[in-house]
Amino acid sequence: MSKINWTDMLGWSDEEINDLRFVGYSYIKEGHYEIAKKFFEALVVLCPDSPYDLQTLGAIYLQIGDNLQALNYFDKALKLDPEHAPTLLNRAKALLLLGYHRQGLAQASLLMLSADKRVSNQAEALILSYK
Repeated sequence: MSKINWTDMLGWSDEEINDLRFVGYSYIKEGHYEIAKKFFEALVVLCPDSPYDLQTLGAIYLQIGDNLQALNYFDKALKLDPEHAPTLLNRAKALLLLGYHRQGLAQASLLMLSADKRVSNQAEALILSYK
């Protein structure tokens, strides 16, 4: 069974996809996560190979408290971009919130070594809040 290329089927270009991302992100900025979730759920169908859309959808699920679904999307995003530190950090948060403390703390500990100070500082704060 072949996968359907929805953007081709709809006749959409990158411009329409980017418009969807912009609107979805605008809802995130406004705190309307349930609405934003719908946009990013559509985007992961339209662009299944986009780690950005997958990790953003994971972050939305994390924000609304569906930590298991968040972890699912973070894992999918990391299959496409295994070194993306913000996704790894969000994955550690999801693990900790799900009660997988050993795994979450181990992942956060690795992120403390990140050259990106925002990531390393957030990883350290995460570790301190769960120890």
